[in-house]
Amino acid sequence: MAARTASIERNTRETQIRVELNLDGTGASRFATGVPFLDHMLDQVARHGLIDLVVEASGDREIDDHHTVEDIGISLGMAFDKALGDKKGLVRYGHSYVPLDEALSRVVVDLSGRPGLEYFVDFPRARIGSFDVDLFREFFQGFVNHAKVTLHVDSLRGRNAHHIIETVFKAFGRALRMAASRDARLGDVMPSTKGTL
Repeated sequence: MAARTASIERNTRETQIRVELNLDGTGASRFATGVPFLDHMLDQVARHGLIDLVVEASGDREIDDHHTVEDIGISLGMAFDKALGDKKGLVRYGHSYVPLDEALSRVVVDLSGRPGLEYFVDFPRARIGSFDVDLFREFFQGFVNHAKVTLHVDSLRGRNAHHIIETVFKAFGRALRMAASRDARLGDVMPSTKGTL
């Protein structure tokens, strides 16, 4: 069985990003993005998705974190798409509900080959520490555009902004883990009536 790994380097005039990913990992991770709160969220994806993940980034953070966060989402999406391979024998769909104290979020993913994001997350404040919460949408948009997946992200309740987004990222990791799992009953069959994803 082929290893489901990918290594991506993406360099632009604004950012330099490197991502290493193993879909069949143990949740081991290492991050050096210069955006500590995003590192904390990526760690949730790795740990709860059982994805080995390395993300290194540098960029024009003297302006703000926008380009770095968006381009990490893009690069992670590229790595995820590459590691999935031809998608034969995969479960394809994944979902997860995750609570954290008063917060509850749901994430649903389809490895459809079609990028689409439905994102309904309201925050009670504009920043978590120094992190601009608007950038989370940019991260997920970059991811779906390049992973070529359909992703529904819903915060169902919550009062604490940190709790809200942490439930989202944990659910995101668990949904990816489910969708990318192999279904032994499918064998080498494509999980689509079209015969392709």
